[in-house]
Amino acid sequence: MPLHRRALLMSLAAGLSSPAIAMRYEDQDFPDTLQLGGSTLVLNGAGKRQVAIYPMYLAALYLPQKASSPAEVYSQTGPKRVELRIVIPLVKDVSTQEFVKAIDKGVRRNSSEAELAAVAERVRQFNATIGEVGRVKKGDVLVIDYLPAQGGTRLTVNGKVWGKPVEGQDFYTAFLKVFLGDKNSDERLRSGMLGRPG
Repeated sequence: MPLHRRALLMSLAAGLSSPAIAMRYEDQDFPDTLQLGGSTLVLNGAGKRQVAIYPMYLAALYLPQKASSPAEVYSQTGPKRVELRIVIPLVKDVSTQEFVKAIDKGVRRNSSEAELAAVAERVRQFNATIGEVGRVKKGDVLVIDYLPAQGGTRLTVNGKVWGKPVEGQDFYTAFLKVFLGDKNSDERLRSGMLGRPG
């Protein structure tokens, strides 16, 4: 085979084997697609959670199909992923109880009474698992996957799975509403995860 043709084929193969980068955000790269639960998910968007002037984490949302509204996100079946990359500055670490408080508050504010009653016990289960993690520091990665064929919602921290899966798409929807609901705590984060400009 001629040398120039071999080089071309090698370069094409290298391009196919390396992940495409859809977004470079806050000096971090988020892949365009990923494999989860036998499905290919696409990066819907990413945003930053900021408290006062301090960034806390970057959040990326992966879905079976792109969605521009919360309703479109919630209605999709199959695997989904929320990835949180901790970027807290100036402090050594932070208690995961801060996440527990945020999830409790977000679920309450964005759920009807009936929805809250239906997921309350599972929220407690999930928050107990987050509490077991203890503390997180800059550079840590929390992944919250919805895997319907594998029991439900799974928490992974730095590659380690914590606790048991939490059943039900309704629970994962309640979790997503913490970020995407009308009464969310950070509108810029919501817009970023929905892939909206600005």
